[in-house]
Amino acid sequence: MHIYLNPPRSEWPDILRRPDIDTRQLQAVVKGVLQDVEENGDEAVRRYEAQFDHAQLADLAVSDEEIAEAVRQTDDTLRASLALAHNNISRFHATQLHAPTKVETCRGVVCWQKSVGIEKVGLYIPGGTAPLFSTVLMLAVPARIAGCKEIVLCSPPDRTGHIHPAILCAAHLAGVHKIYKIGGSQAIAAMAFGTESVPKVDKIFGPGNRFVMEAKQQVSLRGTAIDMPAGPSEVCVVADESSQAPFVAADLLSQAEHGVDSQVVLVSTSEQKLREVEAEIEIQLSRLPRRETAAKALANSSLILVADKEEAADLFNYYAPEHLILSTSDSEALAEKVVNAGSVFIGKWSCESAGDYASGTNHTLPTHGYARAYSGLNTDSFCRKITFQHLSEEGILSIGPAVCTMAAHEQLAAHQQAMQIRLNALTPNT
Repeated sequence: MHIYLNPPRSEWPDILRRPDIDTRQLQAVVKGVLQDVEENGDEAVRRYEAQFDHAQLADLAVSDEEIAEAVRQTDDTLRASLALAHNNISRFHATQLHAPTKVETCRGVVCWQKSVGIEKVGLYIPGGTAPLFSTVLMLAVPARIAGCKEIVLCSPPDRTGHIHPAILCAAHLAGVHKIYKIGGSQAIAAMAFGTESVPKVDKIFGPGNRFVMEAKQQVSLRGTAIDMPAGPSEVCVVADESSQAPFVAADLLSQAEHGVDSQVVLVSTSEQKLREVEAEIEIQLSRLPRRETAAKALANSSLILVADKEEAADLFNYYAPEHLILSTSDSEALAEKVVNAGSVFIGKWSCESAGDYASGTNHTLPTHGYARAYSGLNTDSFCRKITFQHLSEEGILSIGPAVCTMAAHEQLAAHQQAMQIRLNALTPNT
């Protein structure tokens, strides 16, 4: 990892630059896949599954029998853990639903807003070396709470044509039964355009590799909404002299093992603690099964010494990390200074993996600095907000003259007429 001791603010942009990814060739490959699936449907999907996932598929859909068998195959302890996480995620996301509140903005003018679930949503769940069954709960639970009528889930199969049992078990727990054995950009295309087997959806959610992310970006320009733009995973940990180096090192490595293009940043007000964490990282890294992946991610990462907590806050708000861990003696006070972050973990006991799995918050979060403008996934992400207004005769008299004046000054005569004709009906002799 790169070490920076009290770097001037002018150097922050270079120090905190995310890993560069050349997407020019990627864009062309993904564009070809999208076009092929749009034109050839299931046949193209099967072809790409054979090519990329090495699976020969007769049926793309997962049967009820396969789901039942997957539930039986899932370890009892894991099923219990999934149930606990499902309960916590449900409890937290259910609080995000709010009953409509009617407001009389002016005499005779009543306005309100109604939350309506998106009718058809698509969930993408990565498989491969790290099948993210936890992401099933993070996506499906708020979709159910929001009232989405149709939930479609795609996940890549293994060489035998089966999706990882824990993914199917989590889907069953969350009440999702339209599941398809499709991975990569072809899965995004299938959900965006629809095929003979896969329903077309209105919005697509979920993480994935570069091909998946590029596919989501491209279909978002063609009428299918997506959850958020995303890049590789990242974490920023803030430490001081009170921090426990083993905890901090473990938090950094838990993010580094995600992928070679992940990035981790330590911001410390204590040089001694920074050195302790550096040494501890080497000790823990040597024991990790995914140490090669984590080591490559650490090459993109930094240990930064700053003068005080004020500078630390300025730095992490500038970085706008996906995950922000405040492992300091004054973590709650420091949390008050957070402006830009996807999810915040307060205190030394609040490890990022708690949020990744079972605390109840969502782990689908904005990366690559998008936390400056985007929220993490929540129940609202699966909703549309429709506004309503009801005007009585008194309402026309209250705001009618102002509406006519404004429309006239914008030179929109038909707008003016729509209100004026009502005013005239109520005041025929004026």
